[in-house]
Amino acid sequence: MRFLRRLRAVVRALGARLPAFTHTIRFRLTVLYSGLIFLLTALVLGAAYVAVERSGEAHPVSKEFSSAKYVNDVYVGEVDVVKVQEVEAAVNYETLGNLRNFSLAVLVLLAIASPLIGWVLSGRVLRPVRSISRTAADIQATDLSQRIRLTGPKDELRELADTVDRMLDRLDEAFRAQRQLIDDASHELRSPLAIIRANLDAVLTAEESDEAERRAAADSVDRATTRMTRLVEDLLATARRNAPALSDCDVDLAAVAREAAEEFAPLAAERGLIVRRRLAGALTVIGDHDALRRAVGNLLSNAVRLSPPATRITVAAGREGGWVWTAVQDEGPGILDHDQARVFDRFWRAKEGPADARDRHAGLGLAIVRQIVESHGGQIRLFSKVGEGSTFVLWFPAPGEETPQSPPEETPFPAPHR
Repeated sequence: MRFLRRLRAVVRALGARLPAFTHTIRFRLTVLYSGLIFLLTALVLGAAYVAVERSGEAHPVSKEFSSAKYVNDVYVGEVDVVKVQEVEAAVNYETLGNLRNFSLAVLVLLAIASPLIGWVLSGRVLRPVRSISRTAADIQATDLSQRIRLTGPKDELRELADTVDRMLDRLDEAFRAQRQLIDDASHELRSPLAIIRANLDAVLTAEESDEAERRAAADSVDRATTRMTRLVEDLLATARRNAPALSDCDVDLAAVAREAAEEFAPLAAERGLIVRRRLAGALTVIGDHDALRRAVGNLLSNAVRLSPPATRITVAAGREGGWVWTAVQDEGPGILDHDQARVFDRFWRAKEGPADARDRHAGLGLAIVRQIVESHGGQIRLFSKVGEGSTFVLWFPAPGEETPQSPPEETPFPAPHR
């Protein structure tokens, strides 16, 4: 063991003194390729030499004497003769000598050429890696638009490059969404901050302002701070659901919907609204209880805020196929057809219609609902008609069951009636 430790230490010391290029992958591949080429060639030539050597006898020519030699019955004396076997052995011997010399020449040439061959081969193998490295070096945090787009056969390196490109697509989309969120949040915060600053400068710090003006200014500041608080809470909820440390567990979706309905029931009663509950039992989903409660609560908040007095809001939950669902249905003003695809966008608010005058929220509520639903592997459906109300259905895959690829396209309960 002590000898091995010393040997490793010597190897490390020698490696530290070698030039920098010897520590590269290309150099190691060159040594590997050239070594394999030289070894295989030596084995092939050695096997051929042994096979030729063992195929017959091989030695230099030797002489044997015959008893007498007669030509036309005339004795001419004793002469040297060579047997046929001796000729074959001599030919084999010469062939082995030529083969040995040829093999040694090939090995010498290969010892010189194999490093060059290995260097070229390793360069071709590592060319996609260099392309990936150059692209990664050119990418900046503020510009993720570059892609590797490696061409050639669909091998492991092509798969690696495609994986990196897909990762860059996701990062680019995430950074773009982050920049959009920051820009939109800055825009939304600018208005209440301007209101607070204006009231502070014009009324609250002015000695000549009377009590009524100060009270009106305080109310404006209170509404602005409330709006800012709601916006900050929505942004924190968005960041929390994106956090990787979020732990999921079994959640009763019916209990979540019931808690949200109970929370908004007093506010609905103040506005003359009736909250109905149609909740089935044993509706288990895997997820985060607080996030799911917030999703249903955001839908109820919009329904209570936008529904006219003396109308009904229905909170329901059930099961259909391999999906469990919860829904909030109102009898409010409804949503225009061309706006239904945009209601889940961040900071989007309708610019026309009956709800415009009363919608003073930041426009993050439905975006957070969609984010929560999709992070649980579910889908959200909207059914709305202007003048008849809206129905938001949240579909979640039921655990332990074979879930269809997509939930039903129709609402699980009928449209509201005035």
